[in-house]
Amino acid sequence: MKKFTHSLVFKLLVAIIAGILFGGVINKTIIGVVIPIRDILSSFISYMVPLIILGFITPAIVSLKENIGKVLSITLMICYLSSLGAALFSVAAGNAIIPHLNIASHIGEGNALPENPLKISIDPIMPTMTALVTAMLVGIATVATKSETWEKFLKEFNNIVLFIVEKVVIAILPIYIFTSFTALSYEGVILSELPVFIKILLIVIIGHYIWLLLLYSIGGAISKTNPVEVVKHYLPAYLTALGTMSSAATLPVSLRCAAKVKTLDPKIRDFAIPLCSNTHLCGSVLTETFFVMTVSQILYGHLPSIQTMILFAMLLGIFAIAAPGVPGGTVVASLGLIISVIGFDESGTALMLSIFALQDSFGTACNITGDGAIALMVTGIMKKVPGRNGNPEHKEDLEDKLEDITE
Repeated sequence: MKKFTHSLVFKLLVAIIAGILFGGVINKTIIGVVIPIRDILSSFISYMVPLIILGFITPAIVSLKENIGKVLSITLMICYLSSLGAALFSVAAGNAIIPHLNIASHIGEGNALPENPLKISIDPIMPTMTALVTAMLVGIATVATKSETWEKFLKEFNNIVLFIVEKVVIAILPIYIFTSFTALSYEGVILSELPVFIKILLIVIIGHYIWLLLLYSIGGAISKTNPVEVVKHYLPAYLTALGTMSSAATLPVSLRCAAKVKTLDPKIRDFAIPLCSNTHLCGSVLTETFFVMTVSQILYGHLPSIQTMILFAMLLGIFAIAAPGVPGGTVVASLGLIISVIGFDESGTALMLSIFALQDSFGTACNITGDGAIALMVTGIMKKVPGRNGNPEHKEDLEDKLEDITE
């Protein structure tokens, strides 16, 4: 029991519950203090994301050496197929379920959050996509030029970033989640919108779990391992994603969870998990597809045609890979598709943005949990590549380093 009360899971649960209760009783003066704290912590976490990507993906590329081209192409292809499959699954479910639901279109109005008087911003050293491209180019170039100096530097940089993640980022996450849920509770979002969205939200969450079950079943079959070995370690990442609503912000916890999994190739894990946090958005895609159909039924009285939705799903899978792993990133990146392919007007896009934002934490949690299944698939596929011997020795194993830091 003592071990659980000191765990990250317990701290995150306490932060979520405390934030909801606290936000329901505070006044405008107190929330005016909470908002700057939330924004500063959010800014710092965003600042760390490019450093985490550079600190993990680049060294992982160097360790993969001649197999990096195969690993990258396989990972991105699986990410796209997962997002496309999730969207098509949502299309089928939407056509079967939505016509039989009586979903209200009223959107409640809660308390307005006061403007943050402290304009303190910790800007990232580069955008997330820039960091991804930079990490891959530097890693590939280091391998191609056989630079021992850069290889040593990148491994040392990995140790430095890992220390910051464990000692600083993980430590402040419960505080950040507490302030985030305090703000949501104060606005009235959590309770006032519940009657409107409870039906579709439950349907979407069930859809997330079905899709995760499918992904992990495929991952277990490909790798010939028990997928439960991965899933059982992912609860802290799932809860963190619920609180942050950001795959990128949850990345430190995802790495920590994945490091405990013995069935994942450490080299592939350290590369695939950071990459997937920004390119694998199956939960968000599944949710957006279902909500697009729901909004169309509410505002326009009909569902989009099957042909339209299939085209939307195919294009949305591409947009999801390029979408930033931040709150609402998928729907913002794909607004052009919603307008041009589905044909939404201003009212439709406004309602779409509103209801998507209110459930975004669940879609993000599905995204981040699904990354473990992708890493399991890639591990299984790369086992069959000539020259690789199952789960190779990885002297820089992330789990060992995490244990050393903790001690």
